[in-house]
Amino acid sequence: MNIKDLRDRMSRVDVEGEITDVSDPRVVSLRDGSQARVANCTIKDETDSIKLTLWNEHIDMIKEGMKVRITNGYVSSFRGERQLNVGRYGKIEILEE
Repeated sequence: MNIKDLRDRMSRVDVEGEITDVSDPRVVSLRDGSQARVANCTIKDETDSIKLTLWNEHIDMIKEGMKVRITNGYVSSFRGERQLNVGRYGKIEILEE
């Protein structure tokens, strides 16, 4: 699927692209009282780009310039900006470093 075709509330999304603009991770408090690390980056293909939200162990896998495949992701909107999430059931596969 091309990034330009992603819409809010889509699920079971498979996308390939290059990682750019990786932010430093930050610690956030979750609803259940636990804490998690979160970082944002951008994934782009030849059609468009979208913010990709990374959580915990996925943060350490990703570096700027990598080509990756996101499998079974979902699209949401946060503060008016659409973003791609890997989620609990999704997967990140590194295609090229």
